[in-house]
Amino acid sequence: MKILVTNCGSSSLKGKLFDEQGRVLASGQVAGLASRDSTAQLQVVAGERVEKREVEATSHDQAFDVLAREILGAADDPELDAVGHRVVHGGERFSRATQIDDEVEAAIEALVPLAPLHNPLCLEGIRAARRAFPQAQHVAVFDTAFHQTLPEAAYLYALPHDTYERDGVRRYGFHGSSHRSVSERAIEWLGGSAEGTRIITCHLGAGCSTAAIRDGRSVDTSMGMTPLEGLVMSTRSGDVDPGVFAYLARRRGLDATGVEAMLQNESGLLGLSQTTGDLKQLLEDARGGRAPAARALGVFTHRVRRYIGAHLAVLGGADALVFTGGAGENSPELRARILEDLGGLGFVLDPARNEAHAGNSGTISHDDSPCAIYVIEADEERAIADEARTLLEAQSSSSVR
Repeated sequence: MKILVTNCGSSSLKGKLFDEQGRVLASGQVAGLASRDSTAQLQVVAGERVEKREVEATSHDQAFDVLAREILGAADDPELDAVGHRVVHGGERFSRATQIDDEVEAAIEALVPLAPLHNPLCLEGIRAARRAFPQAQHVAVFDTAFHQTLPEAAYLYALPHDTYERDGVRRYGFHGSSHRSVSERAIEWLGGSAEGTRIITCHLGAGCSTAAIRDGRSVDTSMGMTPLEGLVMSTRSGDVDPGVFAYLARRRGLDATGVEAMLQNESGLLGLSQTTGDLKQLLEDARGGRAPAARALGVFTHRVRRYIGAHLAVLGGADALVFTGGAGENSPELRARILEDLGGLGFVLDPARNEAHAGNSGTISHDDSPCAIYVIEADEERAIADEARTLLEAQSSSSVR
C-alpha cells in the first residue's frame, strides 16, 4: 500500500511518500506560504536527488497540487493507494485514525473554533487531496487522539462545568503521533510489554509538549485545549497566569484577538530574548555571553524540568524519559541543561553517550541511572503512515471476513 502523508504547518506543507514496506520513496515541502509574495520555495528529495526552486503557490490548496505532483514524479510512479493527513484537532469525537468521507470532513470543519489557526489549513490540504486523488483512500490522523485516554481529573479545567458540557473547554493535548510513536519505541527498548511501564516523553522543537504515559496510554500532557498551554515555545508563551490577559487588555487597550496574537506570535523564546525563537541560535548566543539568550534558555529549561517533575508525580515514578523533536533529538547541550541536578529524581545522564546521540536514536543515561533516558527520532510522517496503514488494512481484513 503506497501512502502519501501530508503535514500542514502555518506557512508550509510537507509531504512524504512511503511504499508498501514503509520505505521513503520521495519527500518534499513547500515553504513560504504565509508570504504575500506569489512565490514559495519547493524542495523535493528522492534518494540522492535534491531539487529546489520557486513555485507559484500562496495557499495550502495550491501547494498540495504542486507538492503531490512533484513527489510522485520524483518517485517515478504516479500510482497512489492512500493519503494520510495530519489533523491538529479532533476534539472528543476522534480517538483514533479515521477514514475521511464528507461527514468526517464536516466534523473536522465543525472543530475549527477549537483550533482556528490549524484546522482550516488541514481542511485545505484534505480538500485538495480528495479532488486530486478521488480513487485513493484518505485517512485523518489527529494530534489529539492519543490523549483521549486522559482521565477526567487530568482533562477538566476548574471552570463552571457547563463550559465543558456546552463549549467543549477541556485539555485535549497535541503532538499525539510523536508521543505515541516514541513511547512505543521506548516500550520496545524496555522489554516489549506496555503493561506496567511509566514513560515521560518530551517533544522539543518550535512547538513543545510533554506527556506522562502509563501502560502505553497518555494520562497527562502539558498542552491544553489549544497548543498554547504548557512549555515555553519558539513564539508561544506556554503557561501564563490567566489574570495577565485581562491586565494587558486593559493596560494596552487590546481586544481578545490582540492578546492572543501576542501570546501566539510575539512571546516564548522570541519574546524573552527579543532576538530569536530558535533554540540552536539561543544556545550559541548564550555561549557567547549574551544575557537575553541565557535568560530565555533559563525560563525554557525551568519549565521543562517542572513538567518532568509533575509527570513523575502523576506516574509515581518513571522507567524511561524520552527526548524527541528537532531540539530534543539534536541538542546534547539542551538535554544536559534540562537534566542538570536531576539525579536525585532518578535521571543520571552519561555525558559521553549524550554527546554521541545528536540527531540519532539511542540511550544517553548512565548505567547506574535508575531511569533510562533515551533520544528517539520523532518521524511524525512515518507514524502517520503507520496509523493510516493499520486502519486501512484492518478495514480490508474485516471486509474479506
